[in-house]
Amino acid sequence: MEYMARCLELAATYKGRTSPNPIVGCVIVDHEGEIIAEGVHRGPGTDHAEIDALNKLARVPAGATMYVNLEPCMHQGRTPPCAPVVRDSGVTRVVIGMEDPIEGHGGGARLLREAGIDVTVGTLRAECERANRPWLVWAEQHRPAFILKAAITLDGKICTVSGQSKWITSEAARLDVHRLRAQSDAILVGIGTVLADDPLLSARIEGGRDPARVVLDSKLRTPPDARLLKGATRPRIIIACGEDAPAKREKALAGKGAEVWRVPAHRNGRLDLRPLARRLADLDIQSVLVEGGGEVHAYLLDKRLCDELVLYVAPKVVGGPAKSWVGGAGRASMASAIKLEFEQPPVVLPGGDMRIHAKLAPLGQDRS
Repeated sequence: MEYMARCLELAATYKGRTSPNPIVGCVIVDHEGEIIAEGVHRGPGTDHAEIDALNKLARVPAGATMYVNLEPCMHQGRTPPCAPVVRDSGVTRVVIGMEDPIEGHGGGARLLREAGIDVTVGTLRAECERANRPWLVWAEQHRPAFILKAAITLDGKICTVSGQSKWITSEAARLDVHRLRAQSDAILVGIGTVLADDPLLSARIEGGRDPARVVLDSKLRTPPDARLLKGATRPRIIIACGEDAPAKREKALAGKGAEVWRVPAHRNGRLDLRPLARRLADLDIQSVLVEGGGEVHAYLLDKRLCDELVLYVAPKVVGGPAKSWVGGAGRASMASAIKLEFEQPPVVLPGGDMRIHAKLAPLGQDRS
């Protein structure tokens, strides 16, 4: 298992940079269990992790085992399929974390078995599936994975009663958020967040890549001088609005370089995010970090479009009717509460704040 854990560690170094491909790491060990080569997939058009590892060896010694967190592919894309290369490489055993679920891509394990190679599938399967959750959601549901993020007080507030939100959490927590941004293909906020905070929505860490920016703005109230619209080297900016939004405002925002997408709305006027999600998937956007506000979070939870949840909890209490990180109408009973599952133990960051990871529980699951 330690070798598969190392595969995942290698893969994670390129998280958010490989779309539309998955993140994959590979480790090759000799017959004594010594690591002799490592590889990683760096992005579209580059070698797959298995090939990257094999290219570092002049020859594969007898009795070598390859570990890889995703089944070697049988698909001809920007690069040739890697399963035949693995088959012919000389490795005698291949340990795979999870199968490739995309039709036409899988079959690598079968090819290797037919060649007489010992193949094991399912090592650290849950961890491998979690690492590539955005890719799996994108491939299987044709939408990005939505990761809800919020910085909150112990009583669940995102601001004080006067609206002050800077700063709830410590610098260490805010730095961790920028890491999350750099690992995401896009970041999404509602118009309320834009008007209240005028955020940049950038990943301000060394070597960080700014994600695409998506604003939910049904009436196109985004100011043309908003900070997220400034800068010569900004990423893609998408403003999703209703079909009846003013054409004059669309022209002004388009003049600032924004893409204005008109999407259908529900009867209550709220934008329907499923068609928007499909359009984002068409752009190979696999992961969307959702930074609110509370109404956006409530919508995604209600519609079961929340795939992960990351909360940064500060040891502070503000009380009163200050805004919560989840808005909406609320649930009338505990039986109807939206249920989630903790995926890993909470982590206390250097600044004293706690980071909590969870995922949406399967429908019908009762954890009371």
